[in-house]
Amino acid sequence: MSGKRVIRPLRRDDLEAMIAIDEMAFKRNRCNYFERKAGDCLDSAKAMNSSLVCEVDGKVVGFIIGQMYTGEFGIPESTATIDTLGVHPDVRGHGIASEMLDQFITNMKEIGVRKVFTLVNWSEFGLEKFFSRHKFVPSKRINLEFRIP
Repeated sequence: MSGKRVIRPLRRDDLEAMIAIDEMAFKRNRCNYFERKAGDCLDSAKAMNSSLVCEVDGKVVGFIIGQMYTGEFGIPESTATIDTLGVHPDVRGHGIASEMLDQFITNMKEIGVRKVFTLVNWSEFGLEKFFSRHKFVPSKRINLEFRIP
């Protein structure tokens, strides 16, 4: 893949490209999710540099949406989560997700975060493998769910 890569903070005008990339991956439109998540990220002072996009030659080809937390769920230290990660299918396998993840972790470290959490569906082996290659390990926390009848 040729072209100049730029990883930068998320902007409101990135939303359309992010929705399109996500729709290619999941075969459904989740624009409400992205509008809410991007709104949270852009409207929160503590979300600075926790959501990023990667541009190649000025075109958004990838994104990572995350958030920083202080004291939520009774966890005393500052933590961060990665909610969503996406790369355009045409440029997958070229290290874009890794670059964004590295920048995300650097940004979080600079603001005092020492643990980053994410959730991966049990059946998403590729995503689990990606995070494992980046030294993510199973958490000592148990993710619990309750289905409302």
